[in-house]
Amino acid sequence: MRALITGTSRGIGAALVAEGRARGHDVTGTTRDGDHPLDVTDTAQQAALAERIGALDLLVCNAGVYLDKGRDLATLTTDDLTGTFAANVTGVLLTVQAQRRNLSRGGRIAIVASVMGSQARASGGSYAYRASKAAAVNLGRNLAIDLKGQGIAVGIYHPGWVRTDMGGASAAVAPRDSARGLWDRFEKLDLDATGAFLDHDGIAIPF
Repeated sequence: MRALITGTSRGIGAALVAEGRARGHDVTGTTRDGDHPLDVTDTAQQAALAERIGALDLLVCNAGVYLDKGRDLATLTTDDLTGTFAANVTGVLLTVQAQRRNLSRGGRIAIVASVMGSQARASGGSYAYRASKAAAVNLGRNLAIDLKGQGIAVGIYHPGWVRTDMGGASAAVAPRDSARGLWDRFEKLDLDATGAFLDHDGIAIPF
């Protein structure tokens, strides 16, 4: 499988690249300043990467930020909101728009969202991050409908509470274990499963 994964400089993204390659897949990862530079909010960089990368079997929208971590209603800023939505929502849609031409029938799109985007499991706080991930889930659901007729499946995934800079040292899941579970999901993704919101172990998450 030929795959493109965004946001792979560290954490879950780096683990996804390593796991995919260990399984024998041809995996390209993007970073802001590496061999395949991509700021997901930059339309010129998106277009240039799409031109270079060519045909894909799998697109993984992993890049994201958590700018309001530790903030509350009183300390949340406009920059937290705009920056979070730019990366976590606009960035996902721009990535799909740019790479759509590289995905043919049978292609797959994976959106790395979060259980924090589940409205059924809202528990307060992290307003910008939670709202952005809820929007990413919504994007995935609607893309699944629009792309099904073109033979492209879309999956939405929670990677678990992962020990990364974002998740923190006390998180429950190692990046390698998250990546292993996510790749199991990617490899099984098809039109019968399109639009599903699952955790890395394959358990359905309520919307």
